[in-house]
Amino acid sequence: MKVIDFHCDVLCKLLINEKLTFQASKPGSLDVTYERLKAAGTILQTFAIYIPQSMNGRLEPILESVDRFHQMVLTCEDMMWIRTAKDLDFCITNGKIGALLSLEGVDGLQGQMPLLRILHQLGIRAAGLTWNHANWAADGAMEPRNGGLTSLGRLLVEECNKLDILLDVSHLSERAFWDVAEHSQKPILASHSNAKEICDHPRNLNDTQIEKIIAKQGLIGITFVPWFVSSSEVVLIDDLLRHIEHICELGGESHIMLGSDFDGIDRYMQDLTHPGELIALQDALLKRYTEKQTEQFMSGNALRFLRKNLPFS
Repeated sequence: MKVIDFHCDVLCKLLINEKLTFQASKPGSLDVTYERLKAAGTILQTFAIYIPQSMNGRLEPILESVDRFHQMVLTCEDMMWIRTAKDLDFCITNGKIGALLSLEGVDGLQGQMPLLRILHQLGIRAAGLTWNHANWAADGAMEPRNGGLTSLGRLLVEECNKLDILLDVSHLSERAFWDVAEHSQKPILASHSNAKEICDHPRNLNDTQIEKIIAKQGLIGITFVPWFVSSSEVVLIDDLLRHIEHICELGGESHIMLGSDFDGIDRYMQDLTHPGELIALQDALLKRYTEKQTEQFMSGNALRFLRKNLPFS
């Protein structure tokens, strides 16, 4: 069964540690590697550009991350850069692994829309406005004041809509989430968030947020971050399935995808530590859902969404 994963932090690790490689990487250095994507049957992996706070606020680390993407990821034989729906179809037809770029936090753009347009030209196709803190565009999920979009943040949303850059709401404060949901004329997605009703963490989505994403024909990337899944010390795949079940109960069966957050975490769920272990999730899903439903969760919903919402060519 094919796999689409909408969030990993490989590029951050490659940015801060020049000794790492994406291909034939040593065990324990990267969760997501070329070999593991092939083994998992991955047809598309989204690579987030996340800039650590010590380097944040400047454009240069973003550009360096784009360079790492080209020099270390796209140089692998079967990796293919995805910028359009046409690229995606070619990738699948020819048995390639798609690689899509997203931006996790727009701090480095410094409120300048021309820089967003340049990054679009460089292949950015999804953008989350913040990480956990506040910036010039919006407040993040861990910002105590829970502010919404700034005036420049609203301009950013409008520009993303014009450019067909997908808007990612995973790290937004609740107020900023609603501002984006109401201001965006296009579907929104949460690349790596779970259900707050199941696990009460600030980075998870409450039921009304989940219902809004569904109503806007968006997607929710179920994430494997243990503390977003359960408060238990040992977190199992069955705990993750409770989030999927809850979103389905809210009408979201066709709006669930995977957003692992591999390489962005230092603690793991049991039996889900890298893409090569996704077969364990697939097997667990097949015990509760039909083959068609499982295929939707693993890749089908995301594939349909991207075909519709990426630029065609």
